[in-house]
Amino acid sequence: MQVTYHSVHGAIQESLHVFIHTGLHHWNNLHQQQPCCILEMGFGTGLNALLTYATVTSQQDIYYETIEAFPLDVAVALQLNYPALLQQPGLQTVFEQLHTCTWNEPVTINDHFTFRKNNIGLEDYSVNGLYHIVYYDAFAPRSQPELWTVDVFRKLFNLLHAEGILVTYCSKGDVQRALRAAGFTVVKLPGPPGKREMLRAIKD
Repeated sequence: MQVTYHSVHGAIQESLHVFIHTGLHHWNNLHQQQPCCILEMGFGTGLNALLTYATVTSQQDIYYETIEAFPLDVAVALQLNYPALLQQPGLQTVFEQLHTCTWNEPVTINDHFTFRKNNIGLEDYSVNGLYHIVYYDAFAPRSQPELWTVDVFRKLFNLLHAEGILVTYCSKGDVQRALRAAGFTVVKLPGPPGKREMLRAIKD
């Protein structure tokens, strides 16, 4: 699709801002680190999954499911140096496991983190359960407009528990309107470096 995976302003800081701080940490602040089910749209380089794993403590259980129709070649993915950049070399084994584990079945990464990656498009995805958080990290609407429609967001709305949230880096007016039409309450928030705004959508 001729689209870069990450912002030139920094992949890690963007993922931390949009998905960890504004998504997972926000939900935890409201729910006292109860067990949490996360659905990610767009596994990509595995960064969001890795950062979520690195965030989780022994006080919380996470079930993390991700959807990726066009997986990154494993040999390419394993050249990425996220654990070194995070100054957590112990994450290297986990990062490799996220990319090399079997598709379409749950894998226990540790006692508190269960991971499943699905090699499928969102349009063909069938429900494996209800989720508390959706990390919506698809390519931008100009590249994949079919993933930013009312019908897609209504499907995700129905996959969320009450008070569940969807977070995304994209704050385009068309996306805001589609989310509201699907039933979400939409909140505009400061974006990461290089982006003025981002969105948190809430299932009231």
